[in-house]
Amino acid sequence: MTKTNEYFPASRLRRLRAHDFSRRLMAENQLSVNDLIYPMFIVEGENQRQAVASMPGVERLSLDLLLEEARELADLGIPAIALFPVTAAEKKSLMAEEAYNPDALAQRAVRMLKQQVPQLGVITDVALDPFTTHGQDGIIDEDGYVLNDITTEILVKQALSHAEAGADIVAPSDMMDGRIGAIREALEDAGFVNTQIMAYSAKYASAYYGPFRDAVGSAGNLKGGNKKSYQMDPANSNEALREVALDLEEGADMVMVKPGMPYLDIVRRVKDEFGVPTFAYQVSGEYAMHMAAIQNGWLNEEAVVMESLLAFKRAGADGILTYFAKKAAIWLKQS
Repeated sequence: MTKTNEYFPASRLRRLRAHDFSRRLMAENQLSVNDLIYPMFIVEGENQRQAVASMPGVERLSLDLLLEEARELADLGIPAIALFPVTAAEKKSLMAEEAYNPDALAQRAVRMLKQQVPQLGVITDVALDPFTTHGQDGIIDEDGYVLNDITTEILVKQALSHAEAGADIVAPSDMMDGRIGAIREALEDAGFVNTQIMAYSAKYASAYYGPFRDAVGSAGNLKGGNKKSYQMDPANSNEALREVALDLEEGADMVMVKPGMPYLDIVRRVKDEFGVPTFAYQVSGEYAMHMAAIQNGWLNEEAVVMESLLAFKRAGADGILTYFAKKAAIWLKQS
């Protein structure tokens, strides 16, 4: 036998891959239902189930159907859902007043869920783009520039309204400077000391968000505009660590990287640098790409979805927001 190196054949790495039992024993990372967060779109009305054309299999649900789905998700063991409301055009405004209306859709949804399915964690999106007439995540000046400080004031009101409704986690996704500290201070002053903050700390100005904007109805308001003046440049990595460090200093309990798979290097850097609860979002564009290939028969759905989710775990994510969460939970239960 020809020895290709000084360790071979004494060291054959394939030995441990030869059998199912040894592959299972040696697996460095595992995916479980405890890693999954299910993003859900909600609409006004009753018995409303609206398909999202660019996200096959994803629907906007009215609150009665949301409740049915939430019970099923809780039975599957999914720890939490993230809510994204669709706001009617007539309720959108330049100052996004509907964002902090205590009787708005998201706030009513939270109250219902915490009353009816209290074991299910509820995460709310803290951002203004569903509520502005222009589709930006904040208040703009005459040149269309998003104003940081006045936007933060409204985000604080929005976060407080969610906490008052019973949200377990508020998730600021707006990328305004200083908003985590302002929200944390307001929550503490109002007595919501156990309301958690999941900061979208490294949210990139990505082209992968298109289907999501269709789903929440902000794409038409944005009118081809972009969010590069506040979301991060996809070229940057070190900057993400600065953003995460600031959010943690200001009181974030956990941090988020968004998008997911194209930014797994950022997930790994954040986890290695800070060792804090680190989450990633497998965003709408990632979902749409997977589903396009799956529906064309080019990829096996269960195999490729589960591999993609395991990749998040390997990169260091503690949890994954994914539109595949329900399917993954069912597959995990069957395995």
